[in-house]
Amino acid sequence: MKKAAQKHKSGTLWNNGAPVGSHYNVEGRDLLLDCAGSGSPAVVFLPAAGMVGLDYLNLHNKISQRTTSVIYDRAGTGWSEQVKLPRSAQEVTDELRTLLNAAGVTAPYLFVGHSLGGLYAQRYAQRFPDEVAGMLLLEPPHEDFLTNTPKFNKRYLFHQSAVILRALFTYKKSFHRLFEKMFATWPASIRKPLIEYHLHTLTKTMLERKNLNSELYEEIREGGDLPDIPLTVLTGLGIDPFMTPITSESFLRETLDPFNQAKKIIYTKLANTVPRGENRLLRKAGHTTIHTDCPNEVAGEIWTLLDWSN
Repeated sequence: MKKAAQKHKSGTLWNNGAPVGSHYNVEGRDLLLDCAGSGSPAVVFLPAAGMVGLDYLNLHNKISQRTTSVIYDRAGTGWSEQVKLPRSAQEVTDELRTLLNAAGVTAPYLFVGHSLGGLYAQRYAQRFPDEVAGMLLLEPPHEDFLTNTPKFNKRYLFHQSAVILRALFTYKKSFHRLFEKMFATWPASIRKPLIEYHLHTLTKTMLERKNLNSELYEEIREGGDLPDIPLTVLTGLGIDPFMTPITSESFLRETLDPFNQAKKIIYTKLANTVPRGENRLLRKAGHTTIHTDCPNEVAGEIWTLLDWSN
């Protein structure tokens, strides 16, 4: 199923050596993918903005014990070839489809889309409905967040500015601790290069999300209905630890309840767009760390979706 790593130009891949996976040539670009296990449907993880396939290694190892599991890096991220960001959902889904075919991973797929990856999963399902057996969306972006979520309290602006300025001088140290905790169970041979990658590419999140408020939402809105497939949305109700270095925890706690209420409404609406849709709440999960805060719950939802799709 896997191919040997392709030759590539120096400097186009992070450190020119991925700790896990193989490279596949997709339309002249080297893309990293790791496939483990066997069975159908194949579970394919679509990372959040700025995140990479290895961030989901805990679930990848667990899911591969029962069926085929796939983690990969989009072009422009991780150990795949670097390209200009942001990119359209059509480009990303075309790339994923071609990559899965090159790696010998056949449809149908059960997509696990985290944050921005959830938008790409939805766009793939809109475009290629016969290839998607189900979807698990981990706090995906939604257009309603632009208008139906609480606004920041102006009296906090000065204080927040001071917090952000302080974070600029200590962000690497703060984020290093967060990544160490997040990937504590990853093998050291993987954890070290993975953390190093994230600390050197913190702007990737902003770059990948740059067209989120315009072109990406428009693509989803004009892409048509989702197919009638099992769909579960997971909503995290805890504090995102990756917000604490740049935002005071007191501010986060004060805004958490009203924001969570808005999220429940938005994600329930999204789940209800298909007959077999559900929104489930994870009270101790943060947005970035939802899959490491509650790995058993996320895996359990994947098992359920696999049962539904068979």
